[in-house]
Order: sequence, then structure tokens, then C-alpha cells
Amino acid sequence: GAVCELVIGYLVDRTRTKFGKVKPWVGFGVIPLAVVSLLVFVAPNVSSQTMAIVWMFIVYSLYTAVSCAVESPSNCFGSLCSPNPSERSTAISIASFLRSVGQSGGMVVVLVVGLIMKALMGEQQFKNAEGQGLDLVISTAVCAVGLILFTMIFFANNKERVPFTQEKVSIKDSLKVVFGNKNLLMVSLTKLTGCGRGVYGTVSLYIAIYLLGSKDLKLALLLPMGIGTAVGTLLVNFVLKKFSTKQTFIMFCIYGATSLAILYIVSSTIGFNKTLIIPFLIINFFCGLQHGNTNTTPNIMIADCVDEIEYKTGKRQDGIAYAGYGLFSKVASALTKGFGPWLLYTWSQYAVSQDPNVAYAAQSDFTLNRMLMIYTIIPAVFVVLQAVPIFFYDNVGKKKEMITAALAERRAKANSDTEETA
Repeated sequence: GAVCELVIGYLVDRTRTKFGKVKPWVGFGVIPLAVVSLLVFVAPNVSSQTMAIVWMFIVYSLYTAVSCAVESPSNCFGSLCSPNPSERSTAISIASFLRSVGQSGGMVVVLVVGLIMKALMGEQQFKNAEGQGLDLVISTAVCAVGLILFTMIFFANNKERVPFTQEKVSIKDSLKVVFGNKNLLMVSLTKLTGCGRGVYGTVSLYIAIYLLGSKDLKLALLLPMGIGTAVGTLLVNFVLKKFSTKQTFIMFCIYGATSLAILYIVSSTIGFNKTLIIPFLIINFFCGLQHGNTNTTPNIMIADCVDEIEYKTGKRQDGIAYAGYGLFSKVASALTKGFGPWLLYTWSQYAVSQDPNVAYAAQSDFTLNRMLMIYTIIPAVFVVLQAVPIFFYDNVGKKKEMITAALAERRAKANSDTEETA
């Protein structure tokens, strides 16, 4: 995924079509993405475990590559939709809100498909189908159709309003953008310094089982946070009208760490029983607000960095700028996926069931408390750490205004020269 980010970003910046440089990737990549997404949930009917693993590796690698070829260019549209930073920020906030709604919508689709299947098939037949993953295949198919429909709406109704520069950029210059621009690097480093904030996902199922009393509450657990994330993206847009991107990012990080600490304190005080469910889900919503910041503000900052790079070099490199952030994001994701299981199975001293008829063994209070810490306190620490690089980010205030004005003047002059030549 990290390699794909750089390759796709480099190719996006070299794309020249009548549709622009981003729209072709999104519009023509969406159907392959929908097909490969379905294949992720299709298991091959083979007796060889090796063949099954090979299939799994190939399909998931293909999914990673194709999703990168659509998602990475779509992220670039934030910096291309308008040369006006204020308009751009609003557009990115709305896009982030709709993305959050879509992500939470996937959870809703799984729930609704399950309920419909159960009503049509009966309890026992549904359990058999669920065991074969049929509910996931159908849910993914529904989401894939939605993906195609919404992407086509985007394709037909959006225009790249910031012109791309004509010079093609070398690989060497592209890498300089990723690692050589201080502000872009600081935004990207937030993914590494904050990599542990995502470990809550590793333990969410166990929180539902052991702390709230039912594995069926896992989706109910994540849904309030998803809704909070969607609301948070809209709040960010209001905050940005009064504060800079730098101030907004730092403030939301402080808020996020505080809300997670409150969730830990309240849960520890109430104790791990069913009376914890309602307060836990309510506070979970407020914890989700911070994700609105991390889903929105960095994208706005990267668009500002693209302007800064164009101001300094004369070349607009949206693709590689967003790809650089995606590169750090993929590395951070890999670190999270290694760190989370270690915390759960080693640090918390989780007891694995020795009875084949019992899926989840009883856990000690020590383990339960550490599970709660993995969901709250440990992410809170990393939420604070992710703010550290932003203290060194300076593309705000008068500097940002000067760059915007200078670019507007350049583009006006370029248009005037073109008209005179014509």
C-alpha cells in the first residue's frame, strides 16, 4: 500500500486529459474497485491451505492497489476543487462528512442485511449462511453498487478548477516533495507519531463482550463513534472560520485525549456490567468527534502545502503531496496492526479459551482494566503525540495569504498571456 501510494501519486501528476488529472482515475477505477472488493469476501473452494493463503494474499494485495488507485486521487480533489482556501476548506469538510457517513453506513448495511436474511431464512439457516460469510458478500455487493452510483454522481458534477502545470515532474523531484517540504512532512509525521491511536479497533470486540456483556454490541459500539466522527467533520469547518488549521488540529487533539480519559474514568467508576452500556455509548460519541479533525484538517493542510510547493517551484504536484501523506498513513497502519495485538494478547495478559465449546474465556479484573486502557488511555497518549509535529507547521496566517495572492496573480497573468497569444 505504501509503495502504491507513491506510484499512483507520481502517475496522477503526469496525467493530462480533458477531464483533468484526477477524475479519470476515480471514474474509471471505481468498477474494478467494486469487483475486487467483492472478491475479498469470496473464499476459494480448495482443500489446500497453501492455495487458500495464496488466494488471500493476491486478492488483498490487488484490493490494496486498486483502492489506492481510486482513493488517493480522490483525496487530491480537495486541492483542485477551488483556488480559494476558504472554499476549499468547506468543500473538504463536506467531503469528509459524507465519507464518514459512508463508512458508518457500511455498518448499517451489515445490520440491515443480517436482519432481512434472518427474517427470510429463519434463525438456523441464517446462522449457517453467516458462518459461510454470505451476509458479508451481500453487504459488500450493496456497498459496491452504492460506491459506483455515488462516484458517477461525483464524476458528472465536479470540475477541477485549479489548472495543472504543464511541466512533467521527475521521480527525484517527486520524492523531494514528499520528504523535502517541511510543512508537508510535519503533516505526514502526524500519522507516525499518532499511530497507536487506532489500537482501540483491535480490542473493540472484547470491550463489547467483556465490558458491555454481548459481542452483538460491537457494531453498536462503533456506530456512535462513527456518528461522532461525521459530526466532528462539520464542527471542524466551523472552528476553522475562527482559528487556523494549526490551532484547530492542536485543539481537537487536546479535546480528543481528554474525552478518552473521561471515558476511562467513568467506565472504571461504574464497573464492567450492563449499567455501563448507555454512558459508554454516549461518551463514545463524544470521543468520535476528535476523528472529524484527523479526517479533515490534514487534507486541508496538504492542499495548502500544494500551494506552497507550487509557489516555490512553479509546479503543482497534488498527486505526490497526498501520496506522501498516504505513504506515512500506510506505514502507521502497519505499526498499529502489530502493536494492537501485542497489547491485547501479551500486555493485557488475555486468557485464551482452552475449551473448544467456549469461544471467550473468563478474564481477570487486571485484564479487563487493561483492555479498557487499550481502548481509552493508550489511544489518548497517541492523540497527544500526533499533535507534536504540527507545532512546527507554519503555513498559516500571513504566509498562507501571501502565497494565495501570489498564485492568483500568476494564474491571472498566465491566462492573459494565453489570450494575447490566441
